[in-house]
Amino acid sequence: MTDRPTNRTDRTDDADGPTNAAVIGVGSMGRHHARAYSELPDVTLVGVYDVDDQQAREVAADHGARVLEMDALLGTADVVSIAVPTRFHADIARDCIDSGVDVLVEKPFVDDPAVGRELIARADDADVTIQVGHVERFNPAIRTLSDIVADLDVIAVEAERLGPPPEGRQIDESAVLDLMIHDIDVVLAMLGEDPESVTAHGVRNNQYATADLTFADGTVASLTASRVTQQRVRKLAITAESCRVNVDYIDRSIEIHRHSLPEYIEDNGDVRYRHESIVERPTVESGEPLKNELEAFVSAATGDADPVVSGEDGLKVLEVAREIHESAADERPETEVSVR
Repeated sequence: MTDRPTNRTDRTDDADGPTNAAVIGVGSMGRHHARAYSELPDVTLVGVYDVDDQQAREVAADHGARVLEMDALLGTADVVSIAVPTRFHADIARDCIDSGVDVLVEKPFVDDPAVGRELIARADDADVTIQVGHVERFNPAIRTLSDIVADLDVIAVEAERLGPPPEGRQIDESAVLDLMIHDIDVVLAMLGEDPESVTAHGVRNNQYATADLTFADGTVASLTASRVTQQRVRKLAITAESCRVNVDYIDRSIEIHRHSLPEYIEDNGDVRYRHESIVERPTVESGEPLKNELEAFVSAATGDADPVVSGEDGLKVLEVAREIHESAADERPETEVSVR
């Protein structure tokens, strides 16, 4: 693409006016970005772009936006979501940055960590915000969990993200880079550090993979991701000194299991031993994770707040995910089985 000026009259000039948003790539995920932007207060969805022009027209019509060519889109938008296949993230993000447009890049951030570092430096020089689309960080249950974990001495974390792909979709990407990467992000953010060691195993070209992470303070995390399990599961469990915390991403619910003190009680002359568990169910606020994510992105792009999931965060998660993916890769040759 040709160089573009960063001062454009088509953009929002009134600091108190709505923020112009656009979406590049309106497939299965991008169409949700378009819908969410159109529903946010103080945000105007001004355009969408997709190589499938018919698909772009349908999404634009659904949400009162225009189909724009890339140059026109980058000349009009203040903020952009990039929801194209990962291999195209870097080139499109670079064009957005060079145009002075703040970007939310869907996960995984990029294919190559070195390219990610170059994009981050480029954005810093241009004073452009990069946020990476790790949407589970904005799940109301995870937001509530962050307050709970602050008071816990965490020993271990377990995460399961299982289930077949959505009907009609063929996903060739590893379950590590497509599914487990969500839980890697949540765990790293929750524990506030990178793992010291990683071990992993996978089968079916990592369509099913497990990983064990060990951290400097002795905390361990066990993660499982599967696209071949015929049950949809999205769960996280935390073992702490004082309790166990169970999170269901789908129900957006939390249960805290604590033990009460054992006691002996007398009932009609008989002495019985009783040991009850106490289950707490904290209130979890309602709200759609994607809308929470885009609202936070617009706030970071238009104000002084740092993005909740920065480019640096996305890069750390990517590096751990790639290490797991490469370690888990099932390279065993196919063997022929003879029937006698």
